[in-house]
Amino acid sequence: MSQPTITAVAGPPGSGKTTWIRQQLAAETAPVLYFCPGSGNVPIDQTCIAAEFPQIKTLTDGEESLLAKHLENGVSAYIELGFYLQLTTVENLLQSFPSRRIGVVPPEIKDTEWHQWGDVIVEGIAVSGELEKLSIWRSPASGQVLDPASLDMFWYQEMTQGAYGKVHRAKGIFDIADGRSFYFDFAAKFQETAHEELALPRWLEGRPQRFSGIEIVGENLDKTALAQTLEDCCLSEAVMLNYQQQVKESLSLGEETA
Repeated sequence: MSQPTITAVAGPPGSGKTTWIRQQLAAETAPVLYFCPGSGNVPIDQTCIAAEFPQIKTLTDGEESLLAKHLENGVSAYIELGFYLQLTTVENLLQSFPSRRIGVVPPEIKDTEWHQWGDVIVEGIAVSGELEKLSIWRSPASGQVLDPASLDMFWYQEMTQGAYGKVHRAKGIFDIADGRSFYFDFAAKFQETAHEELALPRWLEGRPQRFSGIEIVGENLDKTALAQTLEDCCLSEAVMLNYQQQVKESLSLGEETA
């Protein structure tokens, strides 16, 4: 049996931790899993990784007991530690199994706790904001279908432009009216959003039975207004079902004429 290994990855928000892990996962051939403790009921990174790498096992909060079992069975693990967690969060695991610690740190940041903690320091991307001023807001949206025009207004014209506080980092997964699921990723340092369709089947039968939600890191966030605006982007039952019927008819017509 191969020796189990843990790769723990930590760094400030937006430094590129998840991107680095995804690069490693793309090259993995042995059994491996991904775990991001502290993400609660908003497992955005787990959902993206599961969609991109179906062969990778992902664990969510509440499944910690399974982690040690997988490690004992020879499965390697990538554990991502968010900036909101103590670096000692998984120390017992790191002491119990062969492990390495990767600090993903921007080049302009020196002599931090990540430098002291990491066995290897990977140069990350530049980030904005002072950590002590940052707060995090999360909201699940599972079962909701969003109107694309309203989502675009909320994300591009309001949230990223400071309407609800100074946003440094934002990630979201949203089901939209045509049945597709999209991932949004905003970094204030570059004032841009990357977005991509997840490799998931269209959901065109009632409310989606899969994860969607949003995570925002920033300063002076108006969390009440954020929650209300996101709710306002969601379609009613009747409108959602009407959209789904139109899309199914359109797709059916396309198949007939192909």
